Amino acid sequence: MINFVVSILISFFLLINCNSALAFDFAPEVSDSAPNFHLEGFNKNIKTKTIWELSDFKGKWLIIYFYPKDFTAGCTLEAKGFSELKKDFSRYNAEIVGISADNQDSHKTFCSEKSINYTLLSDPGGIISDKYGSWIPPFSDRNTFLISPDGKISYRWISVLPINHAKEVLNVLKKKI
Repeated sequence: MINFVVSILISFFLLINCNSALAFDFAPEVSDSAPNFHLEGFNKNIKTKTIWELSDFKGKWLIIYFYPKDFTAGCTLEAKGFSELKKDFSRYNAEIVGISADNQDSHKTFCSEKSINYTLLSDPGGIISDKYGSWIPPFSDRNTFLISPDGKISYRWISVLPINHAKEVLNVLKKKI
């Protein structure tokens, strides 16, 4: 009986992982051009700017991470991890952008209450998230892309765990420089 239960659990686990992998067939691959975006957003350090595009980051490394929702435990952990390492990323000529389906007001409150010190963009319909293979309606899936200064996907993380993720991204960036 125990072998039967273990077999069922293993089959279930493999089935779930197989379906997750299939869901990301449309994520851009390493060396692909990063999909462009034109999104509203918020950055408490640049209060006059409300629209961001990929071209705003030309000549810099760009970390774009997609996440499900402001104020949730995992998303807060991930966002704070990037905030804590913002100065380290800046030393490597890198900017950080978080993208979710949340609106600008939610982002503004999230940045204020959780001390987020970089840009958060709103993708309420998931159009940009979908271009990056990161849309599972009604939320963005937790994927991250490292984009080179010339606009190419340099590295990608699919279905990441939020704990220590920012450190992992920083370590990969250091190796790319």
